Amino acid sequence: MESIIKQIRKELKQNSDAHTMVTGPDFFKEKIKIYGVKTALVSRIGRAHNKEILVMDKKKLFVLCDELWRSGFMEESFIACHFAYLIRKNYEPADFKVFEKWVNDYVSNWASCDTLCNHTVGAFVEMYPQHLNELKKWAKSENRWVKRASAVSLIIPARHGKFLKDIFEIASILLLDKDDLVQKGYGWMLKAASEAHQNEVFDFVINNKATMPRTSLRYAIEKMPENLKIKAMKK
Repeated sequence: MESIIKQIRKELKQNSDAHTMVTGPDFFKEKIKIYGVKTALVSRIGRAHNKEILVMDKKKLFVLCDELWRSGFMEESFIACHFAYLIRKNYEPADFKVFEKWVNDYVSNWASCDTLCNHTVGAFVEMYPQHLNELKKWAKSENRWVKRASAVSLIIPARHGKFLKDIFEIASILLLDKDDLVQKGYGWMLKAASEAHQNEVFDFVINNKATMPRTSLRYAIEKMPENLKIKAMKK
C-alpha cells in the first residue's frame, strides 16, 4: 500500500507543470492545494494502478484512499475517488460511513465534492437506495460541501430517471440556501432529472420560482425547450 502511494506521489510531482499550477486556482474561490497536474494525466496515473487496486482487500483500499484524501492535494483526492469507484461492485451498506467521513472531513472544494459524489456516492445510492434518507440529512448540514454533496450525489441516478420524489425533497430542503455553490448543486440535480422527467421538473420550478434563487432556476431549466425557459424565467 505504501509503495502505491509513494509511486503516485512521485508521478504527480514529475508531471507537475507551471501553467497548471498557476491557472488551476482560478477555478476556485477557496484556497486549494495542488501539484499542478492536468486532469487527464491524473486519471492516467490513477488507472496505471487498476490491477493492484482490484485485488486489494477493501478495508486496506479504503485506508489507502483515506491517506490520499488526508494529504489535502486535489489530485490525490481525484485518484482516491477513482480507486473507490473502481471497486463499486463490492460496495456494502456499511461503506456509506466511509464515504460520509470523506465528505465531512476532507472535501473542501467543488471539484473534489463532485468527483466523489457523482460517481462513488451516486453508484452506492443506486445500489442501496435506503440511504437516500442519509442524503436528506446531509442537505440540512451547516457544511456547504455536505449540502452540495446531498444534491450532486444524485446527478447520475437522476439522468437514469431514478429517485424523482427524493430529488424534489432534497431540492426543497436546499431551496432557499444562500450559498451559490449549493444553489448550483441542486439546480444541476434538477437539470439532470429533467432529462427523464421534463414536465415534472418544470412544474417544480414553476411552483417554486417565486422563491427559488435565479442561479438554481437557470441551471434547472438549461436543457428545456426555449418556450419553457421563457415561461420559467418570466417574473
